[in-house]
Amino acid sequence: MRAYRVAYDGRPYHGFQRQPDVDTVEGRLRSALVRLGVCERGDGLPERYAAAGRTDAGVSARAQTVAFDAPAWLSPTAFNGELPDDVRVWASTDVPDGFHATHDAAERTYAYYLYAPTDADRPVDDERWADAVDALAGTHDFHNLTSDDTGTERTVDIDWTRDGQFLVARFTAGGFCRQLVRRLVALAAAVADGSAPLSKIDRVLSPEPVSGPDGVPPAPPEPLVLSDVRYPAVAFSRDEDAAADARTVFDHRRANARTTARVAGHITDGL
Repeated sequence: MRAYRVAYDGRPYHGFQRQPDVDTVEGRLRSALVRLGVCERGDGLPERYAAAGRTDAGVSARAQTVAFDAPAWLSPTAFNGELPDDVRVWASTDVPDGFHATHDAAERTYAYYLYAPTDADRPVDDERWADAVDALAGTHDFHNLTSDDTGTERTVDIDWTRDGQFLVARFTAGGFCRQLVRRLVALAAAVADGSAPLSKIDRVLSPEPVSGPDGVPPAPPEPLVLSDVRYPAVAFSRDEDAAADARTVFDHRRANARTTARVAGHITDGL
């Protein structure tokens, strides 16, 4: 078996997991494997295939991980030859036959880039943000911050930094409930900009269900990135050619995004 690290821009896709009639990252991976002759046409995936997790529509990744029975010649560079530019495999490693990319993950880390300029109409206060993050971190039953019915008690480590106009928050846990990170961000941001009191966190983390105006909608998915998945005793080898290609691709996409922002700013400034 072999495991691969996959980076992708999730904004054009309807999430990671394959779905009928919509474009997904896993669908693109499977199509590439079919063209490479690694799996059969139809609905199947390679033997013992599994992925580290499912990311929602619009969510990106730097270290999504997939593992399956792969031929020895399937390097990251060969894999990329059949993938679109916004999906890049950049590292790989041999893993034991019983390896499972979902169940064997010890930790997953997500990063969220919250746009929080200090000169906004309702600016985010860094001290209130810190208080909110401290209250949300640790072991809690997050049943009011997910649509999941089970497995809602989690231990989540949160660290953050201010990077110019952004607050960069990193969330690490053994696993995450559905939309948990985005709802954590939304709740902390509401406290930080003054639209919700700090006491709301106690209300949301209490055993009683919340609904209606007391509920917490998820923050937008586009600033969220699956940045790392850690497996005990598994060390990935970077394919230098594939990693260089991925850097070139994403540098180009960053330049295009900056150009788009500049044009939007020019229009806004003249209105």
